This record gives sequence, structure tokens and C-alpha cells, in this order.
Amino acid sequence: MDDYNFKNNRRDFIKFLLGSGVALSNLSFIETDKLIAKKGFKKITLLYTNDQHSRIEPFPENDAKYPSEGGFSKRAGLIEKIRSEEKNVLLLDAGDIFQGTPYFNYYHGELEYKLMSLMQYDATTFGNHDFDMGCENILKQLPHANFSFINCNYDFKDTPLMQHKKIMPHKIFCVDGVKIGITGVGIDLNNLVDSRFVGNVKYQSPIEKANAEAAILKHDKKCDFVICLSHIGYNYRENKISDIDLAKESRDIELIIGGHTHTFLESPDIQKNKLNNPVQITQMGWAGIWLGRIDIYFTPNNKIIVQNNTPSKIN
Repeated sequence: MDDYNFKNNRRDFIKFLLGSGVALSNLSFIETDKLIAKKGFKKITLLYTNDQHSRIEPFPENDAKYPSEGGFSKRAGLIEKIRSEEKNVLLLDAGDIFQGTPYFNYYHGELEYKLMSLMQYDATTFGNHDFDMGCENILKQLPHANFSFINCNYDFKDTPLMQHKKIMPHKIFCVDGVKIGITGVGIDLNNLVDSRFVGNVKYQSPIEKANAEAAILKHDKKCDFVICLSHIGYNYRENKISDIDLAKESRDIELIIGGHTHTFLESPDIQKNKLNNPVQITQMGWAGIWLGRIDIYFTPNNKIIVQNNTPSKIN
């Protein structure tokens, strides 16, 4: 991990590629990517959201905090533009897709899943509000979702979601020869979701379960990069498990895409794990106001060289 640099250091990276000290700060990102391609390097673009909360339309123009911000349509346009510019894109979400506007009250999540499918999301995890109408409702809406649901710390045995093919403890995406392994964890639903809707869903330690799945991805499946989609929250004043705890107690997770606390992190927070390696934590507020973006460059043998972090506000 010594060559892993989390900063926006495009100029230094180009110097490294060329093996010279020539001033290259005026090169465009397009020229940079062409240079990288010639050298056999690979670029993977991670796009991500969290806590969308059924914000189908933008906030009203007269909203005191977020006038005309957010909304599925504007985000879809931006995602489409990025896909036209980048060939290796993964689109991820960290939960709480449901609840927050009348669209959920009326359509019960059908619209959210259909629109995310049109945007070609690759995977999400479960947030607590996704259970606001119970496992039965999630099961009813799953046919509208053309993406995976990744969670390893909810035991769905004896629930309608037991052994559903779209729900898995981890998934591997092979992108331009790079193996991206993804697992996911959720928060304890007790006291957050009506007990009638929690049903028989059993909560298990997110740290223990995520570490177990990450070890499988990194060592057994030989993934080059391991991501955890987390809906446990970035940080707390009280004694609650957070993404910071997960990062510090992990061994094989390299990036945590978080949710639940509606935290906006302009650039990833970096914590050291059990092996003293860096783990990034990121989260994009809520309501689709921001679209997270991380561009990661890999060497021809799939080692990470450099990274650019450029979130976009949806307005």
C-alpha cells in the first residue's frame, strides 16, 4: 500500500509516468487519460449516492436550504454525461432509498427502484428506512430493481427475503481486468424501525461480518480493491458502532461508502486499519443533492497508483 496516494496529485502522477521533472500542470484531464492509456494504466470511475429518501423531484425553488437541488432526473443526466466520457464506471448506493416524500407513501418504492434501474445502478445496501413497510414490501418491489442488494450482517432467515437471488453478502465486479469486491452492512434496526416491520430480521456485528467477507474477497477471491457499502453512520458522540470504528477494526477493506448520518465529506476521511494501512470513508449527505465520484488509476498489474475525488452538486 506504500504507492497508494489519496490526494488529487495529477501533476506528480504524470511526472511519474514520464520519468521527468517537466512542468505538466497545463495538461487537461483528457490528455492525462490518453497518456495513462498509452502506458497501459487503467482508470475506474466510482459514482455513488446515499440516503436518497425518495427525493424524486428537486427541492422546490423556494426551499430555504436546498433550492432546486437534488432530484433523480438531474442526477441521471449527469451520470449519462460521465458514462459518455468514461468507459469503466460503477454506480453504487449506501441505502435509505425509501421514505421522505409522498412518492414513497403512494408507490411504496416501486418508482425509486425503476428509476435507479434506468440509471443503471450496479449495487446498493439496505438502510433502516428501506424496512419502513417491512420485508414483504421490499420483496414486492425487488422485481423493479435491476441491481444487486449487498448485505452481510442481516440474517434474513425466516423472513420473506430468505435466499432471494438479488440479495448477497458480497459481489465481485470485473472492470477492465480489475476485480472490485463489494460487501455491505446495515445498522441495528431496533428502535429505528417499527418492530412489526423488523420481523425476524436478525442484526449481527457489522465489524465482524464485514471483516469476514472482506477477507474472502481479498484473499480467497483475489480482488484488487475491496469496498464496503455501509449504512451504520459516519461517527457518533455516543457509544455506537460507526464507519470510523469499522475502518479502524478492518484489515482488507479499502473504501467505505457510507450512509445514515447524512454526512457530506468533500474528500474521503482516511483512517488506519489493524494493519496500519489507510482506509477511506466517504459519504454524500442525503436526498441526492450530491453525486460522489472517485477516479482510481491502476497499473497494468492492477496496483493502485493515484486517485482523484470530484463530487458533483446536483443543482
